[in-house]
Amino acid sequence: MTERIDEESGGGIDYIEVEESERFQGLKRMQRSFVFPLAIFFLLWYFAYVLLAAFATDFMSQRVWGDITVGLLFGLGQFVTTFAITMAYVSFANRKLDPVAAEIREDLEKAEVRA
Repeated sequence: MTERIDEESGGGIDYIEVEESERFQGLKRMQRSFVFPLAIFFLLWYFAYVLLAAFATDFMSQRVWGDITVGLLFGLGQFVTTFAITMAYVSFANRKLDPVAAEIREDLEKAEVRA
């Protein structure tokens, strides 16, 4: 399949080779090593909240201050966690992923100019 695309485009860049390169694979590993643990953490936290709301109603309805309950605090904690994870990922991507992706992109642009 790649040969057909290369023949039609008159050479060009072998994107499958780029995808299989050690640098690109390292970039994918780095991204996954950050995303998967956080996704698992968030899903566990989310399901714990749902299960507590369903089966520990006495605990979740305990008042903390005025009309503020444990359940309300946990629910708001879901939003806080979502924003915190988003900010952490953006920071991680800016520091670690984007420089490597930019290098790969620059190499591809140089190769495209030569082709």
